[in-house]
Amino acid sequence: MKRTFSLRQQLLLASGLGLIAATYGLVRLAYGLFLPDVQRDLGLGSGAAGWVSSGASVLYCVGAVAGFVLAARVPRALVAVAAVVAGGGAIGMAAAGDPVVFGAASIVGSAGAGLASPALVRLVTEHLPPDGRDRAQAVVNAGTGPGLVAAGVLALLLLPDWRTAWACSGVFALIVGGVLLAVTHRGGHRTSTRAATRTTAPGAPWWRAHRSVLALALLFGAGSAVVWTYGRSVLVDAGAPVVVSVSAWIALGLGGAAVVVTARWTSPLRARTQWAVTTTAVALGVLALGTLPQWTVLALVSCAVFGWGYTAATGALIAWTTEVEPDRASAGTSVLFVALVLGQAAGAAAAGALLGPAGSPAVFVSGALVTAACAALGLRVRAGDAARSSGCTPPTPRSRRAVRSRRPAAP
Repeated sequence: MKRTFSLRQQLLLASGLGLIAATYGLVRLAYGLFLPDVQRDLGLGSGAAGWVSSGASVLYCVGAVAGFVLAARVPRALVAVAAVVAGGGAIGMAAAGDPVVFGAASIVGSAGAGLASPALVRLVTEHLPPDGRDRAQAVVNAGTGPGLVAAGVLALLLLPDWRTAWACSGVFALIVGGVLLAVTHRGGHRTSTRAATRTTAPGAPWWRAHRSVLALALLFGAGSAVVWTYGRSVLVDAGAPVVVSVSAWIALGLGGAAVVVTARWTSPLRARTQWAVTTTAVALGVLALGTLPQWTVLALVSCAVFGWGYTAATGALIAWTTEVEPDRASAGTSVLFVALVLGQAAGAAAAGALLGPAGSPAVFVSGALVTAACAALGLRVRAGDAARSSGCTPPTPRSRRAVRSRRPAAP
């Protein structure tokens, strides 16, 4: 029987989706969208831009770990901090008068996304009845794609005035955070057991079973980082007008949102098969965008393919840790996403350092090769065998679906 949500619950869903859209799509991942205009006005070099992106990824990981530890106890406090950090960071970027202030605000603002996801998972669990939670988690955590599209629309309307765009993003983050706090000020359905909220450290067999997948997540983050940081820059350098370079970013968001439609075909696949298909798509997107940015149609398609592959690949990571040990799938997801973002930190710094001496085609080809290696190596990893060797119980199809519906937003 389909669950009909009350007005208060609908406000929770809308504001939760809005907070994910703000912290991820409008603040954390919009850095590369506005980077060319920021570089022009503030003199931020390519190498420094890579280090800023790297620092933002590291602080996102710090926020994600803090959120994982604290979400069960103080989810509303985490929401407040996430909104203030993301909103304040965006407003700080808007007001920055030099590269140092801009970089510091960008790095701090990125932590909001890491804090928001685990807090929202907990709030939805507390404030919605059990028969509506899976659907609600899926709705809330779908905010990244719409956030990317909204960032692109802002850029189309406001560029070259990147300051106003960042200010709008910051104000929006503060508003949706305030609404979410208002609709969750009363206690909800606290029916989950204490066992479900405990956070115990996984043992050595769990880490052994995940070591190959962790390495793949790191490599994938490193290979994909070049698009998130310099994707629009390479189009601008190739002479693309603003409407084309920004539309490419919108295509990224639409590609990510398309995962909701294609999941019916990818979800039944084994995790390593999902991984091979989706990371291959990312590799092709990186390669085409970096080597043929002057071909407008191809650039737009490449960004859409990249957005789809990246978002679907994070789903493959969730499926993989579920195959290893379903009972720790939430913890496994957090660990793998932290590894992915740490890989992005390293990849962004390396891309920034190489962009000047090697040129953007070489940097993008390198990113594509790293991502293609992820696809090939993934086919050799058998997470199910690792699960059996570590004494874990393989999941049923129903348990895979249940865990995937609770996943955090893609990093």
